[in-house]
Amino acid sequence: MNDEQRASRAGRLPGEATRTGESSGMAGGEFTRSVLVPGAGTGPSCSLLRSLRAGDPTLTLIGYHDDRFSLKQSPADRNYLLPHPSQPAFADRLRRLIEHEGIDVLLPTSDADTELFSRLRDRLPCRLFLPSHEVITRCQDKYRLTVFLRRHDVPAPRTYPVRHLRDVSEVVKRFSPGSRLWCRPRWGADSIGATVVRGARQAQAWIRYWEEMRGIPAAAFTLAEYLPGRDFNCQSLWLRGELILIKTYERVDTIGGHSRPSGFSSLSALAKTVRYPPLVRTTIDAIRALDPNASGTSGVDFREDATGIPSITEINAGRFMWSQPLLDFVGRHNMAVTYVRLALGQAVRIADPYDIVPDVYMVRDVDMLPGLFRADELFQDIVEVGPQRARTTPDPDAGTGGHRSGRRRPAGLGQPPVRDASDG
Repeated sequence: MNDEQRASRAGRLPGEATRTGESSGMAGGEFTRSVLVPGAGTGPSCSLLRSLRAGDPTLTLIGYHDDRFSLKQSPADRNYLLPHPSQPAFADRLRRLIEHEGIDVLLPTSDADTELFSRLRDRLPCRLFLPSHEVITRCQDKYRLTVFLRRHDVPAPRTYPVRHLRDVSEVVKRFSPGSRLWCRPRWGADSIGATVVRGARQAQAWIRYWEEMRGIPAAAFTLAEYLPGRDFNCQSLWLRGELILIKTYERVDTIGGHSRPSGFSSLSALAKTVRYPPLVRTTIDAIRALDPNASGTSGVDFREDATGIPSITEINAGRFMWSQPLLDFVGRHNMAVTYVRLALGQAVRIADPYDIVPDVYMVRDVDMLPGLFRADELFQDIVEVGPQRARTTPDPDAGTGGHRSGRRRPAGLGQPPVRDASDG
């Protein structure tokens, strides 16, 4: 495929489209595989596409979106404009696209994609590597999930549903007086409608606002104990109940958190890989409780409680979390490519599923590609300006007609910083 053919293009699906083989065709004598990624041009999909291309350049990557503007940003080999998934024509157009391109694997990038593809799994002529529909719907209802986990002795925060605004006071009484509570809807991603509250008055005001301004009813909300500790994610791959690959990282800082009442969001601005076996053990317990024959991928969110015990706050069943670089460019195994190989039915043999290189940092912000740095690299090519000290720096030009004799300059400029007790 030449550069012109690889250029992204958006347009309608041809009127006549048939599937001529069980996968994408022959090119230059090589058998290639094709992967379809929804939401093409958005941050999560672009990150996933970069991971797949880096991990297996032989893959043909196809993207689609219902937004023509976003689609122009997609790095996929070819891009297609489809109706919005809420439109009646969407399922038929998606099927035609899959047949036309000979798609092998359809890989969701959001909870909405995952639930929709799960419902359509018997109608789409390609492979879907998803958990069962029951697991997906249970995990997308955060209250149902929490009740299920606690019933199976898997650590999860104590959580109660809100039936009506007038019930909030009674729900708050179930917690210790004056304690902070986590108020959020049962459904949704990116911490939508979620914040920390203290007392019934704040909880009622927050829920009323979302009910009146965004149309989210009070009955959609829950109140849970607030977990003040560190924030982690554990992403895993499973095949028929066997753990294939698992990775863990900590969210150190989040994008846009400073502008939210809670002080944080679910999108990492700074994250680092960590070796933390309790996360792995709890994830295994949770996934096997949900489905002893589990397949696909799941991203499990954790926060530590006041005693340091990590508890599960949600499980994103069927899709990757939006920190793809840490999953695919750190460690021995590219998780996105491993997912595709499992979906294709290829043999994957990994001796130790816990694939972790600790203390690799991901730095990310708006309008920039994520950066990955080992801990020692954070001190390279950076000059720290230390506190100013009243001392005279020897002048190498003294006595030779130089004009810099006797100049004072702050310690730490152009050299390792000087620290003393007053620096803290």
